[in-house]
Amino acid sequence: MESSLPGLEAILLVGGQGTRLRPLTLGTPKPLLPTAGVPFLAHQLARARSFGVRRIVFATSYKASMFEPVFGDGAAFGLSLEYITEETPLGTGGAIRNAAEALTSGPGDPVLVLNGDILSGHDIGDQVRTHLAREAAVTLHLTEVDDPTRFGCVPTDESGRVTAFLEKTPNPVTNRINAGCYVFTRSVIDRIPAGEVVSVERETFPGLIDSGDLVLGYADRTYWLDVGTPAAFVRGSRDLVLGRLDSPALPGPTGEYLALDGARVSPEAKVQGGSAVGAGAVVEAGASVVGSVLGDGCVVESGASVTDSVVGRGARVCGGALVRDAVIGDRAVVGPGNELQAGVRVWPGIELPERAVRYSSDV
Repeated sequence: MESSLPGLEAILLVGGQGTRLRPLTLGTPKPLLPTAGVPFLAHQLARARSFGVRRIVFATSYKASMFEPVFGDGAAFGLSLEYITEETPLGTGGAIRNAAEALTSGPGDPVLVLNGDILSGHDIGDQVRTHLAREAAVTLHLTEVDDPTRFGCVPTDESGRVTAFLEKTPNPVTNRINAGCYVFTRSVIDRIPAGEVVSVERETFPGLIDSGDLVLGYADRTYWLDVGTPAAFVRGSRDLVLGRLDSPALPGPTGEYLALDGARVSPEAKVQGGSAVGAGAVVEAGASVVGSVLGDGCVVESGASVTDSVVGRGARVCGGALVRDAVIGDRAVVGPGNELQAGVRVWPGIELPERAVRYSSDV
C-alpha cells in the first residue's frame, strides 16, 4: 500500500477550541485528549503513516505550543512533522492555505487534508488513487449517516461529481455528508486567498463547483465518528479499545478494557465495555467501570459506579457515587452518594459534598 503513494504529504487541521468538550479542553486541546490510552491524534498519525503519508504539516491555533512537545519531529511515528500556527483563526480554508506554505509537493501533486477530530476507517489510499485517476480538483470523503439533518449534506451525480454543498436542513436530499477528509490537487490550494478567513465548506468547494472544476465525492460506509461531544469522545475511545476500529497506535491488545502503566485494577472490580484506565489510576474492589475513560491518577473507590463517562486526571469518585454519561474534570472529587448523569459536567477542582446532587429521591 505504501509504495503506491510515495512521498504523500498531508495537512492536519487542529486549530479548534473544542468548546463542546469543555471542561476537558480547558487545559488541553481536543486532539491531545487521551483516547484509548494515547493522545487522539496518535491514531490519525499512525493510520496516515500506514497509507504512505510521510510528511504532515500541523495547522495549529488554539494552545498551539502544546503539540510539538507531544509529537516532536514525528520520528517516533515514522513521519516528518512541521508545525504552522495561525496567529488569528483563518477558518478551514484559510488554515489549509496557511499550512500549505510548508508543503514541498508540486502543483499537480495530491495533498491529503485531515481534520483533527475525526475517527475514520476508510481507505485513504483508495481515495487518493481515485482522485488521481479522475484528475479531480478535490476529492471529498463522504459518509452516510442515519440523521443527516445535523450536518450539511453533499449530493453527487451518477459519476460521483459533487453537485452542491447544502447547509443543515430539516429535509436533506441525501444522507451523505462531508466526512472531513479531503484530497486536494496542490495548485487548487494555492488558489485560496492567503491570509484571509475562508471556509472550504461555504466558499472554496461551492466556488469550485460553480466554476466547473471537478469536485469528486468518495463515498463509503466504513466506521466514521466526529468526536466533538463528550458522548462521542467516550464512544470513540471505547470503540478503539474494543477493536471496532483498527488503530496501529493502540498501546495494548483490544478487549474489555485497556490499562496503562501503573494502573491498578482490583480483580474484584468490574471493568468492561472498552474502558481505558489511565496510568497510575486505581479501580478498587467492588467498583464498576463500564465503557468509560479514566484519566491518569484518578481513583474510583469501592462501591462507586462509572458508566459511559470521562473521569479526569487525579479526580476521585467516592464509594456509593453513581456517574453515568457525565464528565468529571481534573482533580474534582465526587463525594459519596452523589448521582451524576444525563450529560452533567463537573469543572476541574470542584469537590461535591456527600449526596449533593441526586436524580432519585432518597429512600
